[in-house]
This record gives sequence, structure tokens and C-alpha cells, in this order.
Amino acid sequence: MSFQDHFSTQSAAYAQFRPCYPASLFAWLTQVAPAAGLAWDVATGNGQAALALAEHFQQVVATEPSAGQLANAPSHPHIVYRQEAAERSSLTAGTADLITVAQALHWFDLDAFMAEADRVLKPGGVLAIWCYEVFATEPAIDAIVADYYHHVVGAYWPPERRWLEQGYASLAMPYPRLPVPELDMALMWTLDALIGYLGTWSATQRYKEDKQHDPLLALRKQLAPLWGDAPRRVSWPLRLHACQKPA
Repeated sequence: MSFQDHFSTQSAAYAQFRPCYPASLFAWLTQVAPAAGLAWDVATGNGQAALALAEHFQQVVATEPSAGQLANAPSHPHIVYRQEAAERSSLTAGTADLITVAQALHWFDLDAFMAEADRVLKPGGVLAIWCYEVFATEPAIDAIVADYYHHVVGAYWPPERRWLEQGYASLAMPYPRLPVPELDMALMWTLDALIGYLGTWSATQRYKEDKQHDPLLALRKQLAPLWGDAPRRVSWPLRLHACQKPA
């Protein structure tokens, strides 16, 4: 599978508006990993997961094929960023205590990545993969966003998105699965923050390129009377899959 960059054009907005993962996720990952030495964050994007991992692990290697995304990743003394594909990393075999893939597995050549993960993980190491789906606020707002998602920009979603919509439900893990906690993400957002987030969707960007028109202008007009001026709670269910390499 050749790399298709769906995010470099909006990488700065991605860094600003994409939600952060809950601290409880990283506390759990630290607990189940065999040690807190090396974590490999695959397809790190702008380094959201890597930054959280760096608070728990001595070193985080964060790989990402998109130069635009890496340009917006924050520096940290425990993080080494490398522009590399998920399927072909420069990590030494048998060195990673933890491998994480956040909101990105659907872009990979799965067989090639799983082979690379097996090479890099040490015995007892943990592979953790997670994703989130469309957010929820309140029914009237959710209905408008759902119409935008499916009918306005729906034709512009890459086909890989369908697997993410299923929460990776059919994912076959290479090792015995670990029981995982139920997690979600929640933020208090203004309408401006919501529109900024929707602008990071790859389907929104592809629509704009094709139509030479910003579909978010009309969406904002629809949402403004319902949203109001105060921040609203926005939440996403987090789908987590994890497995542990036999020691």
C-alpha cells in the first residue's frame, strides 16, 4: 500500500482542534506494559499520543510518514520523531515495551505492519490500537452533523474510513487479547472549536478541493442557533484493542 497523505494540508488545524486522549488510557497502558523503557507510537500525526506517552516512558519513538504532520509535533526530551512508514521502521528488533496506534490503523498494510510490530516488540510487550467515531452532543445537533457526515461530504471519505466507523470490530490481533477498560473522550467546546475540528476531516478537505467551496459555512449557519455562545460538552466513545506478546 502506497502512502496517501490525507492530512498534511490541514496539519496545523489538526494539531489545534483534534481532541486529546484521556489520561486514564495512558495510565492503563503503563500498567500493562512489561516495563516503561521504550514505546513506539506509530503514525503519530502531530504527536498527541506520543506526548502523553512521554510522561510515562523513558523514550518514545514517534513515527509518521507525513512531513506536514511532523512539522506540527511538539518537541519533548523523551520523544524522537522519525519520518517513517508504519510497515518499515528503523527500530531495533525486540526493543519496544509498548506499541500504540491511535486513530490510524485503517491506513496501514495490515499484514506488513503486524509483522513489523512482531519484530519490534520485546517478549511480553503490548500492542494497543484505538480509534474514536463521530462525536455526540445533543440529538438536534447530532442529526445535523450526521447529515453533513453522510450526505454533504459522505462521498469524499476514503474507503478505509468504513473500518474505523466499525471501531475495528473485526480486527484480528496477533497475540492473546488483554481485557480493556471502557473509555471515552469528552471536551467542552465552543462552536468555533467544533467547526475547526470538522475542518480537519479528510472528507471536508477533499470536498473543498473538488467543489472550490467551503461546506462548513452553511453548516455553521445551521448549528449556530442550536449551539449558542456557551461551550457544550462533546464526547467520543473510544474503541480500544490490546494484546500481549507471549514472554
